[in-house]
Amino acid sequence: MIDNYVGKRLDNQYEILEIIGVGGMAVVYKAYDNINDRIVAVKILREEFLANEEFRRRFKNESKAIAVLSHPNIVKVYDVSYGDKLQYIVMEYVEGITLKEYIQQQGVINYREAVFFVMQILRALQHAHDKGIVHRDIKPQNIMLLENGAIKVTDFGIARFSRSDTRTMTDSTIGSVHYISPEQARGDVADDKADIYSVGVMFYEMLTGKLPFESDSTVSVAIMQLQKDPVMPREINSEIPVGLEQIVIRAMQKNIHDRYQSAAEMLLDLEEFKRNPSITFDYDYKSTEPTKYIPTVTDSSQAVESEDYDEDEDTLEQKNRTIPILIGIIFALIVVLGGGFAVLYNLGYITGDVKEKVPSFVGKIYSEEEFVAAYPKFKFDVTEKVDAEKTPYEIISQDPEDGTKVEAGTTVKLIVAINSEMKEIPSKLVGSDYVSVVTQLTQQGFKVKEKTVSKDEYSLDSGTVVKVSPSEGTRVAVGSEITIEYVSYDDGDTELIKVPDVTGLTESGARQALSSSGFTVTVNQEYSDSIKKGYVISNTFAGTKIPKGSAVTITVSRGVLVERNATVSFNLPYTGESGNVTVTLDGVSVLSDNLILDGSKKTIEVTGSESASVLRIFVDSTLIYKCNINFTASPAKVSNIATYSYQKPTEATSADDSENETSPVPSVIGMTRTQARNALRSSGFTNISFSGPNDGVVTTQSPVAGSSASKSSEITVILGEKPE
Repeated sequence: MIDNYVGKRLDNQYEILEIIGVGGMAVVYKAYDNINDRIVAVKILREEFLANEEFRRRFKNESKAIAVLSHPNIVKVYDVSYGDKLQYIVMEYVEGITLKEYIQQQGVINYREAVFFVMQILRALQHAHDKGIVHRDIKPQNIMLLENGAIKVTDFGIARFSRSDTRTMTDSTIGSVHYISPEQARGDVADDKADIYSVGVMFYEMLTGKLPFESDSTVSVAIMQLQKDPVMPREINSEIPVGLEQIVIRAMQKNIHDRYQSAAEMLLDLEEFKRNPSITFDYDYKSTEPTKYIPTVTDSSQAVESEDYDEDEDTLEQKNRTIPILIGIIFALIVVLGGGFAVLYNLGYITGDVKEKVPSFVGKIYSEEEFVAAYPKFKFDVTEKVDAEKTPYEIISQDPEDGTKVEAGTTVKLIVAINSEMKEIPSKLVGSDYVSVVTQLTQQGFKVKEKTVSKDEYSLDSGTVVKVSPSEGTRVAVGSEITIEYVSYDDGDTELIKVPDVTGLTESGARQALSSSGFTVTVNQEYSDSIKKGYVISNTFAGTKIPKGSAVTITVSRGVLVERNATVSFNLPYTGESGNVTVTLDGVSVLSDNLILDGSKKTIEVTGSESASVLRIFVDSTLIYKCNINFTASPAKVSNIATYSYQKPTEATSADDSENETSPVPSVIGMTRTQARNALRSSGFTNISFSGPNDGVVTTQSPVAGSSASKSSEITVILGEKPE
């Protein structure tokens, strides 16, 4: 009988709405979490299992481990209850169907779609395996499929909780017997490679529409898992690529040593297959090696078959075998001693150069103090990497790998996860002007909190920063709040005004609001997927008090970025020799190649989004073609085409004589790519080279701002990550 909790409230938080699933061990309910205002799934273990003390202990210990899993392809665990009369797990509520239901609907799943599903499942499993958690009950009934094709693996560890004897195939495996590994069917302790086998069976079922082993008896299926080879998938569905069949069969190897050793290893082969579906691998399991089923012998009389034999003849035979046996023993001793000597030599005990085995650090939480104390024979070089899916300072990778033998004192390189980008608070802030300090910090992505000090305490000008907290040079997460203490302006000389936040206003409305508050306004434009064209995305100093008359920059949306392709045809000059052909779009190189200058016609395709982009084509730095492209037109429109004669240059020449004019280089530090390009082009510089992320901000420019350069000079702009 199912324990029905519909209409009840658990721990004054979870209002049970309806039953959404029933299993052998638990009932799953849809519920409302009235504290966090969200719909959740609550899995309540049946009352009869609460009496088993061993089960309760495992449930408590292992549910804690499962709660640490955090992966987009794993159903999240929000809460666990360990009450004497009620034990439950609160999980993410997923709208979708099970993969089993989808297989039943489709019959056979297209191999590309199957690969897409399996890769998500493997990523979830690798995350769990890295945490030391083995699912042990992977089957399509435990895989949820969302409308967008995303996969969510459920029931992590439940099969593990439900086993009272880890070496016995109990009733809890009956519903999963079609997917269990041979070692599980045999009653052995199963590790992460058991999950790989189950994934192989699911993969087989998706591609063929059939299970590899079927019978009316669950025991018969279990024996098939141990002894029988599956029908090769391509014999059922000839459209399955050979390489994919190889992957499936390798995952289903009965011998765990022939199987994929990790989910990551199987993912690598699937990535190779995605890149080249016609690939074949250097393994070919046409017939798996079955694990033989050997029943336990309980009657010793059955172990030896009685025979009549001649005792003297047997004694003579034993003597004749003695000498070869002794020789064999001596030879074995020599081999063992020699091997032992080699091992001792390799480890350095004979030479005195003792080597240490590198421990496994991946998955551990790095702490400098603890690691120095725990591993005194190693040094550590730590690099941080943003990975929101990992626990902060969890070790992602190591070099050398675990098990490698190295000399004492060797440096082990570790990459550790951080949940957000870390940056140093800039130096030389103390003593600078308050407005310039706020500008620097906000451009770096920090939030600013101001605090004034009396001018009587310091013999400094108004607005001078006297303290920054946290201090300069401290590494903190982008978006953190930085407190600035500065000398008060309350001397009658300067009036401080709080800058209004004009986000969401039209450009004209924002200008009016800021101007009426006493600020000057400058405008930048950026594309935005969420802010309508002509409306303000953000403004500097919002919510901060700054001196009246200061400049405030507003960023206005240009609307959604729409990129289009344009086709341009041009003729190469004729010299019979090779030349370097370079194509630039708005000063940014988009193509460069060494071609034979044979006078042939060439056609190229370029992508852009501007209404008045300029495309130039150079041969050995000499301009041969120029045009304007309006990418906002549909289709993109090419106009103002101009061609130029080519003469092999004898010395470095300008692409356009009019560009020899010199001009001061403007500062573009802190600007986006689009802002920097517009600022440089408006100053007459068109030969601009960008590097770094497209959505970043400028961190370095060359030549430096203020220096004089010719209009044809290359301006190098380096972008870093954009502050959030």
